[in-house]
Parts: sequence; structure tokens; C-alpha cells
Amino acid sequence: MTQRFTPIAITAAALLIAANSPSFAAAAPEGLPLWAWGVTTAPTTMGPGEVLPHGAPGSATAPIGNVDNKEKISIQGAKGPFTRYEIGNRFGPADWFPQDHPVMPEIVHHGRQSKDEAKTPPVWACSLCHMPNGKGRPENANITGLPYDYFVRQMLDFKEGRRKTSDNRKTNTALMIVFAQQMTREEIEEAARYFTAIPSTPWIKVIESDTAPKTNARGGVFHTITGEGAGTEPLGNRIVETPISSHDFEIRHPRSGFLAYVPKGSVKKGEALVTTGGGKTTACTVCHGVDLRGLGPIPPLAGRSPSYAGRALYDMKVGNRTGEWSPLMAPVLANLNNDDILAISAYLASLEP
Repeated sequence: MTQRFTPIAITAAALLIAANSPSFAAAAPEGLPLWAWGVTTAPTTMGPGEVLPHGAPGSATAPIGNVDNKEKISIQGAKGPFTRYEIGNRFGPADWFPQDHPVMPEIVHHGRQSKDEAKTPPVWACSLCHMPNGKGRPENANITGLPYDYFVRQMLDFKEGRRKTSDNRKTNTALMIVFAQQMTREEIEEAARYFTAIPSTPWIKVIESDTAPKTNARGGVFHTITGEGAGTEPLGNRIVETPISSHDFEIRHPRSGFLAYVPKGSVKKGEALVTTGGGKTTACTVCHGVDLRGLGPIPPLAGRSPSYAGRALYDMKVGNRTGEWSPLMAPVLANLNNDDILAISAYLASLEP
């Protein structure tokens, strides 16, 4: 039987964590850790609640490459070939390796189109952004292997307006809110059963370094520059998560993962914070399990995207995630700064999922 947390149990757990957390005054929120959002400029030109239009250039939902319907693209050993339009079809994107995952339910495979989008927004296929195998990309989330209850709760948080982004330029978060509001409970549960049944496997290689490849930030992702202008640059105090292959990323290759360049020493610092609290917080292992692979309805952290982890921690710290389970994280994050969030994200990404 699936374990479930009641609001009373969650509140009690939050109080227990708070009681055992170091009694420091909460740190004032710092500015947005830009690396976690895959951007290089602060969101200073947009008002509260303002977002880029769906599919606008530079947004996370812009069509990939040249969306003509003539050029055929192949991956060795994969199904296809597909055109770029087929690869990025919002209501049935190309599925290169259908043998890598279970049969997709309709909402995951095709979403739901609308006869009148002005009255009823459509729901894009879940597999468009998160890919058929659920591994996702730095601008969204890897949703494989999550606890069923946690998955459903997060969708309901989107639906109920309890989960927002700290950077209103992040269009795909706005889209998730719209999609969740349009999805039925049955569709949410179908998606939850599908993605949570897929086990998490390695997807990111963490590299501690003083430098990183020169990149361009597009659609919430750092893309390595090739050709003219290529090279390396100081990494500084940031994480650069970039596709192993820009071409594979563009064609949504589901077996081509990511590299995460993290500052030297950040993994060790993150390990101390995660496993002991480092004198600043409660150890993550208390709730997420000794191996950080989840405990009951609490999600796994090991091997997840550092960009996503950084966004999630910051969003919860500044109060943009206020769902039923968020009180558990409030005392944990109260004394952490952006350097701590970076180190924690680096360490978690370095682990075997």
C-alpha cells in the first residue's frame, strides 16, 4: 500500500526538523543564481507575473532549429528517420527508442489538442519536454523514479497555483501551470504511473574544474560554442550544465546526456552539507534517505540535474513553492546561501541515481 502523508503528519515533521535545526537567524534572500536558470542576465525588465509569449525566441518553448518538413534526420539504430517538425511536434514528438520505456499513455504521448485554444488551452505531450523516457533536460526536470504520491502532489501544486518560478522569464513553468490546470485527475495519475515506473539511470557527468567551455544561453540551457569563438573561460562561482552533444540535444536524442562543470571543492562542500548539515542545516539524508534515493513519498535527490536542484532549492527558500509538503523544507533552507545551494546541487548531481 502506498504510504501517504497527511497535513498533520507533515506539519509535525516540519516542527521536528525545525527543532533540530541550528538556531541561526534566517539569511536574507540573495539574488537569483543565474546558472540554475540557464541565463546570464537578471530578470530586471519584466513585471510581476509577466512571461515571454509561448514559443517566443529565447523562451524554453521555442521550436528547435529549422522546423521544415523536408530534411530527414536519423540516429543509428533508432526508429525514424524524422523531420525536425516531427521531432518537435508538440502533440506527438518523435520517439527514437520506443523499446527504452513502457507504452506511453495518451496524455504523455500526444497530450490533448484544443478546437478553440482561446477558450480551452491545449495540453502538450508530456514527452515533448520530459522526453518519452522521462529523463528531461536542464531547463525542465528528470521525472523518472519519483514516488507516485510526490509526482501527483507536485502536479496538484501547479494546478492550485502553489508552485511558481523565481524568474518570470521561465516560460515552461508558466506552461506547466496551464497544463496542470487543464489536465484531469485521471490524466495526472496516468502520467504519474508512467513516469514513476521508469527507473532513474545515470544522465549527468559532473566535472570539477576551474574552467568551462564557452557557452551561449538559449532557452534556459547553456550550449557549448563550437567553431569561431569556441574555447574555455573561467568557471567562477557557477555551474555550467551543457549537452554532451549540441546536435543530439537539438534532435532530442534520448540517450545523449549532459556534462556539469562545477567549481573545484564544491562536491566535497556539498557532501558535508547534505550528509551532516555542516553546522548550518539539517542533513538531507534525514528525510531523503541515507543513499538519497528517496524515502516513502519523499523524492530521490541522487543523480538529478544540478540546474533543476538549484532552482528547486532557491524557489522553496524564497517562498515560490508553497505546497502541502513545503513546510518540511523551510527550516532546512533558512540558513543556506547561494554558495551552499550550488555546492549541494553539485554533490547531488555527482551521485549514482
